[in-house]
Parts: sequence; structure tokens; C-alpha cells
Amino acid sequence: MFKTKVLIIGPSESGKTVLANFLSDTVETIGGNYSPTQGVRILEFDSQKHGSGDRDSSCEVELWDCGGDFKFESCWPALMKDSNGVVIVFNADVPSHVREVETWHSTFVASQGLEDSQCLLLVHHKPGSGTDTSPPSLASHLSKLPLVHSNLEEDPEDVRREFGQFLTSVVKTMSENRENEEMSIIT
Repeated sequence: MFKTKVLIIGPSESGKTVLANFLSDTVETIGGNYSPTQGVRILEFDSQKHGSGDRDSSCEVELWDCGGDFKFESCWPALMKDSNGVVIVFNADVPSHVREVETWHSTFVASQGLEDSQCLLLVHHKPGSGTDTSPPSLASHLSKLPLVHSNLEEDPEDVRREFGQFLTSVVKTMSENRENEEMSIIT
């Protein structure tokens, strides 16, 4: 069984904690009063890999719900250590969130040398905000990344399914990297 560390990052008030709680089945209800994450929350759960075909049918997930305030920037290197995947959550209705996506990507994905398959852009639609599913205006290198619109009011299981596919992709990349490393030792 693989153990994977996935960071949920993005601007403050983008919905990271609500999504982390939902994906890890931590709470029964969606929503509530806003309380900014101070630093990081780590949620652990098992997830079934979807359509992987591997002999292991599940993986242990450490989901790191990271605070979006830049005052925690000094902690980011410790958060990134040994991470296998990054979910960048933002609200496309907030222009500053869209502009920040490139910063979050360069800091948490590009600097670690993670592959596109290890990053997921998640446009979170808060309750009552509507569901404009048009692609946000992002830098060209970010437009190649998988992008998912989430609306936990209208289609929560779609979000869970997309996250499951992302986990499958992350675990596949981890497996391939492990095999390449083993082969380099042998040869």
C-alpha cells in the first residue's frame, strides 16, 4: 500500500478546509463559519484508487490543509518536504485568487520538480456563488494542468471522483519514479 502526502494550498478564504474536510470525510455537514487555518491541519484517511489496475487497491493519504496567509511562508519548506501531490484551490470570482495561482504553483510545484500529473487546479465555487465553469484566465503553462470546478452543493460526488482520479495519477507517478530509481540502482 502506498502512502501519499498531498498538500491543499491556495489563497485565504478559497475553500481549502471545506474541501479537505469533505474529501477526508471529517465532517458530516458542508459549510459553517469561516475560521482561517493557522499553519496546517493534517488529515489522514485511506482512499480507494480508481481504475489503477495495480495489485494495491488503496492508499493511505495524508492531506495537508495549509493556511493561505503569506505570514506562514517561512513554514512552507517544511510543509513541502516529501510531498507527492499538490491541489491548488482558488475562487475564480476573486481576481486576486486567479493572479496568485502562478505564485502558488511556482512555490509548491515547480520548485519541487513535481510533474503536471502531481498537480490539480481546483476552482471552488462557494455556496450561492453560481457555477461559472468557463476556464479562468491563467498563464499558458498553467493551462496544461488538470482543472476541476467544485461545487459541493450541486455535485459533491463529482469532486470526490475527480480527487480520486488525481490520487490515482499521483500514485502512478510515485510508482514509476520508484521503479526508475530501482532500475538505476541495478544498472
